Amino acid sequence: MFILGLVVAIYIALSTKDTMFDSDGDFNIKWLVKPIGILILSILVSIIQPFTVERIDAGNKGLKVNLTGSERGVSNYQYKSGWVVYNDWTEQVKEFPLFQQHIEYDAQTVITKGGFAATIKPSFNYSLREDAIGDMFVNLRLDISAIEQGWLKNAIVSSVNDVANRWDVDAIFNKREEFEGAIITECNKRVSKWFTVSQLRTNIIPPQSLQQAIEGKTKAVQEAQAAMQRKLVAEAEAQEKIAIAKGDSAKSVIDAQAAALTMKLKQKEITPLYVEFLKAQKWDGKLPSTVTSGNGTFLNIK
Repeated sequence: MFILGLVVAIYIALSTKDTMFDSDGDFNIKWLVKPIGILILSILVSIIQPFTVERIDAGNKGLKVNLTGSERGVSNYQYKSGWVVYNDWTEQVKEFPLFQQHIEYDAQTVITKGGFAATIKPSFNYSLREDAIGDMFVNLRLDISAIEQGWLKNAIVSSVNDVANRWDVDAIFNKREEFEGAIITECNKRVSKWFTVSQLRTNIIPPQSLQQAIEGKTKAVQEAQAAMQRKLVAEAEAQEKIAIAKGDSAKSVIDAQAAALTMKLKQKEITPLYVEFLKAQKWDGKLPSTVTSGNGTFLNIK
């Protein structure tokens, strides 16, 4: 409005420039009255006029709300995009993102089944239901940043707490993926009217005493598994030794049987005549120098 008044004031000044000086050549002050008056009027109108122009960014949905109604102060609303002109005395324009938003909340304490306290620091993604933005604003009358830190935060933290109450503390840490999946399901039950929640991480931390107990239990399980493995190895080694011993024993028996059979065969082959033949091959042709009575000759010469 101010720019329009300035343009009009300049136009009037130029169109009446022939009256800028009087007949004596002196500057005519009256020549400025009308342009200055129009300029001042435009300034005043621009200050008090109720209309505002606002641009809705890409990826967002604008909500033009009529504030004169009886339903929580809202009579109706319209979805807008691009440039929006509205009367800020009776109307309001809010922007809400249509793309996914990432939220990380401060640390909170939850109670698990059995009364154990644990610390969570939830983080997650959410997206707004495009067709439910107007209804959400009518009910909450807040910007999206205020909703994130108020209504949505309460829904997320209470969902985590309620699900944790149904889970044993060791099951939470041993089956964290299932635990967080159960929380996402519970969250979406509570916020699905306006939001969709995904990729939730509780970042849950057990108390120090419980953490030590879990570590001790894990260590005991690992040690038991290692002992079982050692037992299996020892049994395998023992079986191997038994097999080797059996093999050695069988070999000894076989060798002994073979030796006995060989000896038996040799005994069958050796005749008295063959023995005498072997003696003759070994004799050097000399008779013994001393012969006792009763002894026969070295060779059987019969």
